[in-house]
Amino acid sequence: MSTIQASIRTTETKGQINLLREKGQVPGIVYGGENPNEKISLSKKEVTNLIHKENFLSNVISMSIDGNEQKVLPRDITFDTVTDEPIHVDFLRIVKGAKIILEIPVRFINHELSPGLKRGGVLNIVRRKVELKCPTENIPTELVVDLEGLEIGASIKISFIKLPENVTPTIQGRDFVIATVAAPTVVKEPEKPAEATEEAAAGEGGEAATEGEKPAEGDGKAKEEVKPAEKK
Repeated sequence: MSTIQASIRTTETKGQINLLREKGQVPGIVYGGENPNEKISLSKKEVTNLIHKENFLSNVISMSIDGNEQKVLPRDITFDTVTDEPIHVDFLRIVKGAKIILEIPVRFINHELSPGLKRGGVLNIVRRKVELKCPTENIPTELVVDLEGLEIGASIKISFIKLPENVTPTIQGRDFVIATVAAPTVVKEPEKPAEATEEAAAGEGGEAATEGEKPAEGDGKAKEEVKPAEKK
């Protein structure tokens, strides 16, 4: 589990918040449960490092707020439109017994052990994330799909994945598809019709036959008219 240090902040105005950011801090808030909301500040460097980790928004974090540790889940990040740096983060307290809806990423393993993929099949991913309803104390970091033994035409559905206890998909009533192993698609250049090929060949031959030929002598000239012999 990732950890991060935070401090209670007392900023009230926009100017105070901007000054906090200039000092390398990111304002945030922790909410949820029976405790009141807590306005906090965090190190921009620490926040950036956590954001760059995989699945930041679905990973539970251990946060120490002025020495008081609690588990939280990042719920929303605001970025600066110019610098693309984080300028505010919302965290949800993890309360035992509560449930939360999250999008959990899907990871595919053992590509090399799939006979269908080895024969040129293509893994067609329909859903890279699946929305799940999870107990806050049992949130999966990812859903793993094992491709071992899958042939071309195989359809991987949500029932194919073993979900943690009390974790359910938000889509109910149908066994929806996560991915398929599809047949390879080969695009071939269309062949020319035989008729067009013959015409092209005939045209090339005709040019070769007439090249260099001269018109026969007298061609193109008017013939002299023969007059009948005069009678004596």
